[in-house]
Amino acid sequence: MKLASLNEGRDGALVVVSTDLQRCLRANTTLQRALDDWESALPGLQALSGRVNAGEGEPFDESACASPLPRAYQWADGSAYVNHVELVRKARGAEMPESFWTDPLMYQGGSDTFLGPREDIVMADAGWGIDFEGEIAVITGDVPQGATHEQAASQIRLLMLVNDVSLRNLIPGELGKGFGFFQSKPSSAFSPVCVTPDELGAAWDGGRLKGALQVTYNGSAFGQADAGVDMTFDFPTLIAHAAKTRPLGAGAIIGSGTVSNKDADGSAGKPVAEGGLGYSCIAEIRMIETIANGSPSTRFMADGDTIRIEMPDADGASIFGAIDQRVAIR
Repeated sequence: MKLASLNEGRDGALVVVSTDLQRCLRANTTLQRALDDWESALPGLQALSGRVNAGEGEPFDESACASPLPRAYQWADGSAYVNHVELVRKARGAEMPESFWTDPLMYQGGSDTFLGPREDIVMADAGWGIDFEGEIAVITGDVPQGATHEQAASQIRLLMLVNDVSLRNLIPGELGKGFGFFQSKPSSAFSPVCVTPDELGAAWDGGRLKGALQVTYNGSAFGQADAGVDMTFDFPTLIAHAAKTRPLGAGAIIGSGTVSNKDADGSAGKPVAEGGLGYSCIAEIRMIETIANGSPSTRFMADGDTIRIEMPDADGASIFGAIDQRVAIR
C-alpha cells in the first residue's frame, strides 16, 4: 500500500496512491490519525488501495504533496552506514572509535516543520555550506521503552526517502560546544509517497531496503548507492537504540543516515562518472578529495542548484516518487 499527504492544512490530507503512482483516493483523515489507531485504520486503507489499483480515483500529482507527515512528534536520524562516518573522521585525521561499529550514532532533529518533496530549500547564506543527504527512513507505531529487536521490527509501519539537509560549515562550531546539532540541521524533506513494507516485496528483508538510491545533482547522476549494502545497523536496531530509555509514539520517524557504499575492492567509492556508485551527499566526495589531494574541490550547493532523490524498483518504476528541490538564497 502506498500513502501520501496532499498539501492541505498543517497535517495534510491523506490519500491512498496506486502502485504506479498514477491515481489516488482520499482517505478523509490524516496520516498521523491513521498511525495513532493503525489496526482500526488499516482495513479501510487497504480497501481504498484495492479500489485505486483497480482504476478508481483522481490523477495523482507528486507536486501537490507535502511530506507524508508534514510535521511529526519525533524525527531521529541515525548513521547506519559506518563507511560514511569513517570517511568523515579520516578526512580530518581522526581515528574512529571501535564502538562506532557496535553502538549506533543518532541525533534528534527538528520535526515541527518538514519541507515538501518539491519545496525550495530556502537559506539566507550559501556560505553556511548547504548539502543534501539521501537517506531511507521508517515511520513507526508505538514502540515501548526498552524494545527488543523483534518488537522494534514489528512496529515498522511505513518506509520513505529523505533529504536530510545539512549546513556543513555550521556543524564544526556546534559540535565543538559539545551539545550537538541545532542550527546546522534545518528542515528535512521526505518523498511524496511512503509505503508499507509488504509493498516492497523481496526488496525489504525486514530490516534493510535493497535498491539503488538515485541522486541527481544539477541534472547529472551523482549517486546510485545500494541502500541494502554496507548498512551496519538495520532499522530495528536503530529503533531499539532510540527506544532504549524512552518509548516512541506512533508516527516517530527514524532515519538511516546518508546511504554510502564502499567500492568493490573495499576502498572509498568512486564517482559515477568514473564507473563507481557515487555519493548521497556532497560532503562524502569532499572527504575523498581531501584524503587524496589534501583539500576538497567540489563546492557545496549554491543558489539555483537542484537535487533529485528517487529509488526505482526492479522494473525501473519509481517506488516513492521523487524528492526534487532547488536551493534559493534569500
